[in-house]
Amino acid sequence: MNFLKSAPARTVLGCAVVAALMMGTVAQAQALKKYDSTTKEFWSKPPPDWFLGDETEAQKGLAPPAGPALPTPLAELETNLKAIKLPKGFKISVYASGVPSARQMAWGDKGTLFVGSFGAGSVYAITDNGGKKEVKTILKDMIMPTGIAFRDGALYVADIGKILKYENAEANVGNMPAAKVVYDDMPSYIPHGWKYLTFDKHGWLYVPLGPPCNICLPPTGVSQIRRVNPNTGEAEIMAIGVRNSVGGDIDPRSGDYWFTENARDWISDDLPSDKLNHISKIGQHFGYPYCHQGNLPDPKYAMGHKCSEFTPPALNLGAHVAPLGMKFYTGKQFPADYTNSMLIAEHGSWNRHKYTGGRIVRVVANANGKNVKHEVFASGWINGDRSYTGRPADILLAPDGSILVADDWAGAIYRISYAK
Repeated sequence: MNFLKSAPARTVLGCAVVAALMMGTVAQAQALKKYDSTTKEFWSKPPPDWFLGDETEAQKGLAPPAGPALPTPLAELETNLKAIKLPKGFKISVYASGVPSARQMAWGDKGTLFVGSFGAGSVYAITDNGGKKEVKTILKDMIMPTGIAFRDGALYVADIGKILKYENAEANVGNMPAAKVVYDDMPSYIPHGWKYLTFDKHGWLYVPLGPPCNICLPPTGVSQIRRVNPNTGEAEIMAIGVRNSVGGDIDPRSGDYWFTENARDWISDDLPSDKLNHISKIGQHFGYPYCHQGNLPDPKYAMGHKCSEFTPPALNLGAHVAPLGMKFYTGKQFPADYTNSMLIAEHGSWNRHKYTGGRIVRVVANANGKNVKHEVFASGWINGDRSYTGRPADILLAPDGSILVADDWAGAIYRISYAK
């Protein structure tokens, strides 16, 4: 293979934030947006368009595109998937439609697919009824339950400021039990407060906590990766200097945690690169806000720091590709050389005049985390320069060795399979 080498019903509050994040019209003000994040007033009442606070003349007018109001109809999804490019032998199909704002996925022990969401404020359960996938909303009116996980019969949901546990969830999808708060030592900020949950083999959850800004000196308690014991509420800080991570997985060979990171906006179309990081020892600092992509000092916040002081990315993925969910491939259906590859869902650009990302990439690395390479695995969700038909948001291995892909733009789950 030709690998490319590299050197990295809703709550009112939730609706308001999502609207502010997605409405492109907020960027059309006459003056450039500038905010002082060092003031107490900024954090006590952050502006709804906080992500525009470092707008530059060269990129003025860019803003997150507003997604479709409703999930894409099945017939249109099937038409769109005809444009998806995959390696020989692979095919993509619709697994389930009508899953608004689909984000992280997790399997129940009996084959129920649980799905979190970004803007919909809901958690879904997808079951198979004679070959037809039924989508049921099992939790609603949450703030932003993007991160979910399942272990020992219980569903775990990260809803911004707390992690909730639902016992015996799979047997009660029609009437979910009362939630138990297993961890709440997390800020209630919604900006970059959406989470992604990953269990390690010991039953601890890896949880990223992003800073509520594009670029700033982050408040205490964020810009880090924590490991949480949901049985006791104990937690430890595994890494710091992390901007916005919404994806990660445990390497089945080493037990190490790898995670994706969205770099800052408003430098240029082509800087800085988003990253894939590898925690090889506890306490590593990955550079934010001082250094980006391993070699680019921040023009404002470097403050004398050198990039050599920080842990460089394992891989630079490209500017504004927005890597989100990822999984190590441990199935048996794909060709043998896919074993232990990382598959990463790139959500795609907004802070760029010509979109990039909107695809799935495959990453390979040695068991020790070295010799990291990557290639495009699935592409074709970008239509023209600045339009999407879909935006991959998470990856999940299916029991038969195929993979599922969550698409929060189209409100759908896809299945990618392989046959010789």
